[in-house]
Amino acid sequence: MTLPKPEDIRITYTSQSADMEAAHQLFDQALETVRAQSGAEHPLYIDHQPVTSPLPSMVDLSPIDTRVVLGRFAAATAELAGKAIESAAAQKGAWRRTPWQERVAILRNAAKITRQRKFDLAAVMAVEVGKNRMEAMGDAEETADLIDYYCDQMDETNGFVRDMNRITPIEKNTDVLRPFGVFACIAPFNFPAALSAGMSSAALMAGNTVVYKPAQDTPWTGLKLYEIYRDAGIPAGVFNYVTGSGSVIGDPLWQHPLTDGVVFTGSKEVGLRMYAGLSSRWVKPCLLELGGKNPTIVMDSADLDMAAEGVMRSAFGLQGQKCSACSRVYVHRAVAEAFTEKLVERTKKLVAGDPTRREVYLGPVINERALRKFVGLSAYAREHLEILTGGERLRGGEFDHGHFVAPTIVRAPLDSHFFREEFFLPLLTLGVVDSLEQALYESNQAEYGLTAGFYSAHPAEIEQFWDEIESGVTYVNKRSGATTGAWPGAQPFCGWKGSGSTGKGGCGPYYVAQFMREQSRCLITEK
Repeated sequence: MTLPKPEDIRITYTSQSADMEAAHQLFDQALETVRAQSGAEHPLYIDHQPVTSPLPSMVDLSPIDTRVVLGRFAAATAELAGKAIESAAAQKGAWRRTPWQERVAILRNAAKITRQRKFDLAAVMAVEVGKNRMEAMGDAEETADLIDYYCDQMDETNGFVRDMNRITPIEKNTDVLRPFGVFACIAPFNFPAALSAGMSSAALMAGNTVVYKPAQDTPWTGLKLYEIYRDAGIPAGVFNYVTGSGSVIGDPLWQHPLTDGVVFTGSKEVGLRMYAGLSSRWVKPCLLELGGKNPTIVMDSADLDMAAEGVMRSAFGLQGQKCSACSRVYVHRAVAEAFTEKLVERTKKLVAGDPTRREVYLGPVINERALRKFVGLSAYAREHLEILTGGERLRGGEFDHGHFVAPTIVRAPLDSHFFREEFFLPLLTLGVVDSLEQALYESNQAEYGLTAGFYSAHPAEIEQFWDEIESGVTYVNKRSGATTGAWPGAQPFCGWKGSGSTGKGGCGPYYVAQFMREQSRCLITEK
């Protein structure tokens, strides 16, 4: 069988096509290459130059098998983080003055290279994060689509330059959006390619320079993104790659006086601290996506097979480690027993194990800290709530050397803190309600407002859900994922309340503009 080129196969998180066999074979080839590359030493990259650190290297271990060293990555000091910011500041004038058409051409080249390398990128994410094949390949595809979608926004708006009205015949008025300068881009582990590329490419497209810090658990995926940008033609100093502990370099990056803005995806606690502390001399842009405690409502008219499938996929895809994951479900009392039976039955059939294998859906949680948190929550649920399935660490064979836990469903009273706190784990809490009004009230009690799902056959109920739910991303009657699956240009990904800071999210038409500020230009043409 002659395999197609990687860029000729398009894969989303729910792809089902004739090309999937070729995709699996290309993934297998990439996985072999990636495993052969494991264990290498990697520096920081500032001004496109390798930079070492006096601190001991970070050891990147696979959560699938913690005996496997994926690589050793330089751990930057606060001083080195400062040097990266200074490098970006030194280049911001030249990059800002680069015609937007040239910036777009470079970023489109980055999207092209991403598609050519997407199976290598997916294989790295599979072993570094524990993503299953479909999640990993989808992440890589979304990375390229995000870059291209943000390029489209520049093309469609003429680089955000617009002619304005004249008050008098002798004047020419133009509205221009211009970059802020230097952005610190701090990324999460769960979508280490797509979210990193989405945040950074929008900043770069707008004419900002970037200092990029990948999550401490995913430095290798971050390095692959740096290499894509470098090879696409991003000039030295415009995109700098800095790895290290958040406790050491996080604050120095966003608090540096030469940092003009921050884009961050991560915990609400850290994001709110950034938002409160970033602006001292003047207000600086702080673009945040901050997690979720996402509800799904299942009404008595719902297709229960569809609802059970959608909830299961959103609750346990990527081991529940998505800010969009369904972590709580409110089911109408009239169908609670039937729905719960279907949901538990589907969950028990999930295959856990090494997610690089085709048949595996559920991989490991990301690290030892997540594992300990799961064990503690499960112990509490066992004593105070009702565990319907799961609740234990998986043991024996391949499970003994990784961070594997069982997908878990807990039934709890509606006032339980399990309905309020974000766990970021494969732990779903189920509650029973008597009406749509009660379900909406309970859904809106959480501090978060990222995604929400709804299952109903009644148009009036659907309209009421959309009108009253306090969430930025909503899905109705979605079998492939009750609260997950946003894609560039299709479903903008915007957090309300404690889930975001700007009211305009990634994957949407207003994202790139947030990395720029407005300048009004009035030219008097009278001689």
